[in-house]
Amino acid sequence: FETPKPKVIAGAKHDWELVIGMEVHAQVASNAKLFSGASTQFGNEPNSNVAFVDAAMPGMLPVINEFCVEQAVRTGLGLKADINLWSAFDRKNYFYPDLPQGYQISQLYHPIVGEGEVIVDMGPGVARRVRIERIHMEQDAGKSIHDMDPNMSFVDLNRTGVCLMEIVSRPDIRGPEEAAAYIAKLRQIMRYLGTCDGNMQNGNLRADVNISICLPGAYEKFMETGDFGHLGTRCEIKNMNSMRFIQQAIEVEARRQIQIVEAGGTVDQETRLYDPDKGETRSMRSKEEAHDYRYFPDPDLLPLEIEQDWVDNIAANLPELPDEKKARFVGDFGLSEYDASVLTAEVESADFFEAVAKDRDGKLAANWVINELFGRLKK
Repeated sequence: FETPKPKVIAGAKHDWELVIGMEVHAQVASNAKLFSGASTQFGNEPNSNVAFVDAAMPGMLPVINEFCVEQAVRTGLGLKADINLWSAFDRKNYFYPDLPQGYQISQLYHPIVGEGEVIVDMGPGVARRVRIERIHMEQDAGKSIHDMDPNMSFVDLNRTGVCLMEIVSRPDIRGPEEAAAYIAKLRQIMRYLGTCDGNMQNGNLRADVNISICLPGAYEKFMETGDFGHLGTRCEIKNMNSMRFIQQAIEVEARRQIQIVEAGGTVDQETRLYDPDKGETRSMRSKEEAHDYRYFPDPDLLPLEIEQDWVDNIAANLPELPDEKKARFVGDFGLSEYDASVLTAEVESADFFEAVAKDRDGKLAANWVINELFGRLKK
């Protein structure tokens, strides 16, 4: 496939390119939390899905949920990633009302999944290869609620301790459309695997977007040398749960950085929030480094050791993934790339098409599903 050209934004003095890396937080599809048997059901009464260990009651010890580990491994295999047979949990220390323990159990030093890749389709014959740096498991925090009372804030711990997979990409994404397409492809793969339902509205899939700018040619030097000095200072936009807002935030933040640099200023490395109503990003806090969280190995949890045979068994039972299914639809049914893409966008529509096309003309079946059925459903 051909690699797409990077997004270029014209400044007052120079043309600028974007460099984007993403940290995607995907809630694992599991009936129980990462270290407790409490339910993960969305929409239950506040503070009803809470075990003693989730509420950090004294003396309560975490017990790992094997199914969450299996789901993380399955996701790694779906992204053609290395699976680490030895991994370990660390404590990430910070204080916030929706974090009862005063720390989050995560995997900084030894994640369960290593390097992989996602091929992001950007049009017929055009795709971006985005490298995955790592996937680690961690606990989700609770939810702070500030809009129920003008004088008080409330905390709902139902989400506390739910297993998240943090999928960290390399800075390989070069524009807002690519960023949205990357999220869409990740979501599609995980929905096919059954490891995350991808419901962004409920916060089950959300992204932190790291954005920097550079002059044309600087990114190529970075790729040759690995020296981040060739790139600009990055800012992180936190907790994005809409593909449209992700694209808007990238565009707005890039233009903000260009204005600062062209005026002779320097971009501060910081964490920012996107305000869609005002169409701007605003500073949240200075960007933390790992040492700010005082990570150390969690003394309540043994290292996680898994067998290669167990991993091989999961790999042998993976479902057919979107790219494979799309290629098969093109080959077996004679469909166009576009029609195959539409039919495989969701696993349910792909399965339905196959049922319709059985013992029938594939192109005719595809035409009926895409134009007649989907057309009427949109109305």
